[in-house]
Amino acid sequence: MSRCVDPLVVGRVIGEVVDLFVPSVAMAVAYGARDLSNGCHVKPSLAADQPLVGISGRRNDLYTLVMTDPDAPSPSEPTMREYLHWIVVNIPGGTDATKGEVVVPYMGPRPPVGIHRYVLVLFEQKTRFPYVAEAPPEERAYFNTRAFAGNHELGLPVAVVYFNSQKEPSGHRRR
Repeated sequence: MSRCVDPLVVGRVIGEVVDLFVPSVAMAVAYGARDLSNGCHVKPSLAADQPLVGISGRRNDLYTLVMTDPDAPSPSEPTMREYLHWIVVNIPGGTDATKGEVVVPYMGPRPPVGIHRYVLVLFEQKTRFPYVAEAPPEERAYFNTRAFAGNHELGLPVAVVYFNSQKEPSGHRRR
């Protein structure tokens, strides 16, 4: 357990985004051929399209995936904490996020200044979300992962992965 949680403590993900938890499901996140590990650096241009998020678990289990930026608009003054980048619900275990239902469409990293953390949090659902409607894009600022989990009776996370990203110089963006 400590090898999975330690980078989340050092990166202040535990404490600022989620509470201490025991990982119980494997979650693999990749942007193209780039597999992510906690605290790695990813260029915004590489993360423009949604990642492949593979989830272990039993097929009868359902999961919710939330992606936020707790450093918006800047790490020194995160006045918009957390900025919501993605929500997918009803993801069957043993599959990937594309098999779930999108509540908030994916938005890639757009850090205006400084190094931002982008946190992907996986929750196990107790029941299926009965009706899923996409949320308006203007409701992305001031999101709270803990409050969302509480409102939907999701409990503690079962897996978390985060990466760092910062604004790329305008002449060096990958297309």
